[in-house]
Parts: sequence; structure tokens; C-alpha cells
Amino acid sequence: MKLTGINQLWVADITYIRLKAEFVYLAVILDAFSRKVLGWALDRTLAMRLTIGALEQAIERRQPKPGVVHHSDRGLQYARGEYIALLEKYHMIPSMSRPANPYDNASCESFMKTLKREEIYANKYDDLEHLRANIEEFIEEYYNRQRLHSALGYRPPEEFEQQAESKAESRSATMVFFENKENNKKNSKGLLGKGTQMPSPSPDPFSC
Repeated sequence: MKLTGINQLWVADITYIRLKAEFVYLAVILDAFSRKVLGWALDRTLAMRLTIGALEQAIERRQPKPGVVHHSDRGLQYARGEYIALLEKYHMIPSMSRPANPYDNASCESFMKTLKREEIYANKYDDLEHLRANIEEFIEEYYNRQRLHSALGYRPPEEFEQQAESKAESRSATMVFFENKENNKKNSKGLLGKGTQMPSPSPDPFSC
């Protein structure tokens, strides 16, 4: 699937994070075009509220038009009726990785590795709420807005999206300009086309 803009392909994944006394779970939704994290949720269990929470946050932020492809691995959380119903409600197209082929979800896997390397393994957390606050700061303030991505021409996701949107608007304005120019040419030819006579010059009142 060749991507040309945002809200064409969203990718979803879940990972676990170890705290002092427990394991907790993080679900995320990324826009595959810009690598921007659109939604995320953190919980102590793999209950449906985890993945649905991340998806609802992404939908609220983006307000996508119908036709977004939602891609995930073949985990049970993404195949349950409640999750599929939410996708259908917003006219999203579900897609799942081929068996034994995690590379289908590579951009999401890459984010998880970055999060753990640059945030999780570099800190110690007192409890779930401490972890939640740090993840929120990492995603919202650093990853989406500041961290440079080689796949994006060494730009952060938000800047990449803004520049892509500006280019799209510029192309749209250029197309409108040339369309109007062509229409003006056609209209001019139509006025002077077959069956239309040029007006005769007025006689010179001073000529003999």
C-alpha cells in the first residue's frame, strides 16, 4: 500500500512493561504515513478497555473520513467483536498481519523499541501512575514533536505532517489555477469559434 498522506493507514500494537511488582500493558495506534502516535492506553490487564481506549483516543483526535485501513497483528484483542464493531462504526477497514510475519507491523514495532530504549529502560518508576505520566510526556512532548526520524527525512512526525499538508495544499492551488486557465482558453475559443463573425470596423466618418 503506497501512502500519500495521513489517515490512510493506521497501525496498532500492544507491549508489556515491567514495574517493580507487576507487569502492565501499553496499546498504541500510529499513523503509518508520519509515524505519529495518535492514541495510546496503559492498563494492568489486557482487557478490551486497553485497545479500545487507544483507538477511541486516535479517532477523537483525528476525526478520520471513512476508508482508513486499520492494521494490527493477529492478537485476540484486535479480533474481538467489540473492537471490530468500533472499526465498523467509523467505516474503517480491518487488516491483520500474515501468520508468522511480524514485519507487516514494522513501524509500530519500531516505536515500541524506541520507547523502551529511550524511556523505559532509562528510568525507574514508583507505580503505574508514575509510568503513565512519563509515557505521556515521552509521546506527546518528545516523540511526536521533537524526535527526528530518518524515515521522515530527519524530521519529527508533527513537522512532517505539517509540511506534507502544505505541499498538498500548494499542489491543489496549482491545479485549480491551471484548470481555470484552461477553462478561460476554451471559453475564449468558444466565443470566436465556428459561426461567430468578427465585428466589422466602424466606417471612418472623415473618409471620402
